[in-house]
Amino acid sequence: MAKASARVPGTNVPTDGDGNSIGNKILRNLPRKECELIFAELELVRLKIHQVIHEAGETMKSGYFVNAGLLSILAVQPDGKSVEVGLIGKEGFLGLPLLVGYNTSPTRVVTQGDGTAYRCSAQALRRVVQECPNLEQQLHRFGLRLATQTTQIAACNRLHNVEERLARWILMTDDRLSSDTLPLTQEFLAQMLGTRRSSVTVAAGLLQKAGMISYTRGNVTIVNRQRLQDTACDCYGIVHQQLKEWQNETK
Repeated sequence: MAKASARVPGTNVPTDGDGNSIGNKILRNLPRKECELIFAELELVRLKIHQVIHEAGETMKSGYFVNAGLLSILAVQPDGKSVEVGLIGKEGFLGLPLLVGYNTSPTRVVTQGDGTAYRCSAQALRRVVQECPNLEQQLHRFGLRLATQTTQIAACNRLHNVEERLARWILMTDDRLSSDTLPLTQEFLAQMLGTRRSSVTVAAGLLQKAGMISYTRGNVTIVNRQRLQDTACDCYGIVHQQLKEWQNETK
């Protein structure tokens, strides 16, 4: 179990009691007293690519503060088909239903790459949140940001073509992984975008031909981010602007 946070010597990077750097933005911004309370209940776990954290309707036993890597939230249909409706990186938390007394979620959550997270049991999370007003506020604010993202992605999946959606998706992934090279296969991209693999192949080819990305052996590398942003649908900018406005309101 991880313990209260400290600092990497000579830096401003916070660490847990075992010396691991804390990447999760919610945990990094907690006051010391709340840090001590929540870290007494956290366990650092490693996440593997395409690992299923939980299935739709499955009982959620824990909450996860994402430390590194990326989680995809998928809406799953009765026939087994799925489409991504949300992304969670180091800015966020998985397990929001637990905060209001629910134990299940209507979505499937899978990892998009290797990463780490701080895991907390549902029971401990509910208890600690009652004693940590700052943590509670940050979790509720993240919930609103995630809901905004999910709403816009739902509209995007209905209104925009695959090329625009793929550009938007790559940008959102890049924002959360902080890396210009993303481990993404066409099969996985097709599942995330809820479309055929052949459609992703065509869209990725167009972006690559235009010099925006490079796609080789299951890795997408951003070559020209500005042009990729110009190609993406307005959904990326809408969500980004709203999050920026909320950030300014809390300064």
